[in-house]
Amino acid sequence: MISRFLNYIEIKTKITSVLTFLFTILFLLYKQVDINWGLTALFFTSMLFFDLTTTAINNYIDTKTNTQVLQFNRKTALIIIYVLFAISTATGLYLAWLTDLIVLAVGALCFIVGVLYTYGPIPISRQPLGEVFSGLFYGFFIPFLIFYINLAKNSLVGYSIDFANWDLSLSVKLIPLVELILFAIIPFSLTANIMLTNNICDLEKDIQVKRYTLPYYLGKKALWAFVLLCYLPFVAVILLVAFGLFPLVSLGVLLIIPIIYKNMKAFLKVQDKETTFNISIKNFILISSANILMLVIALLIR
Repeated sequence: MISRFLNYIEIKTKITSVLTFLFTILFLLYKQVDINWGLTALFFTSMLFFDLTTTAINNYIDTKTNTQVLQFNRKTALIIIYVLFAISTATGLYLAWLTDLIVLAVGALCFIVGVLYTYGPIPISRQPLGEVFSGLFYGFFIPFLIFYINLAKNSLVGYSIDFANWDLSLSVKLIPLVELILFAIIPFSLTANIMLTNNICDLEKDIQVKRYTLPYYLGKKALWAFVLLCYLPFVAVILLVAFGLFPLVSLGVLLIIPIIYKNMKAFLKVQDKETTFNISIKNFILISSANILMLVIALLIR
């Protein structure tokens, strides 16, 4: 029962959101931000359970159109989705109640896009925008919300509402936003590359079921996009160190470039779901773990 459930929600793939979460927390600690652990724990719970929800929805929908076997009967599988979604929604709404409308609005946007990613008349995953959406919502909005609930009020995004005049004003602090964007390049690239390699490997099968993803439109250029996304995290690290946002020791991440290059060559040679797709997952774990390790070292020697 437990093993079937873990397979249904693909628990192994949750390392992507968990590593992004941990990476962001360590970055804030390095920046000497006082972490609100209560709010952060609420966010983590909502994030993780919604990640489980979207995976369950994906498997529930996909088993209708392919030869995969669902781990539970469809009624039980649907109940699991409802329970996971309820937990994620409840914790997310409580977090919004304890914070403000920015968290509610961004959280709602993430929920809507997460559901529409695989559900609806034209799921996002069946369009050439899957890589952008997965990278954006995992790689940018996870760090954004962690930043927002832990930074001082109005130090990233602020707002004011005048109900009498139906007036809403938003303000954005450009420097913190640019810092966030530079940081988010790393998880954005790594997450988008997982989706890209998956779609490259599934290209022929996807065409048969009228699923036209980004590789369908890019053709052989999809492999160049794969290479670009492999190297972008290292460019981001160099820029973050150059601007004083990352410690100098973070340049140690560049030492794993030969490993990433070897993995990259293997995928460029053969694009196969069974043998080389997991290369992008390995790259995600390697690069994220290396960055996390460097930040831990910097904190220890500070």
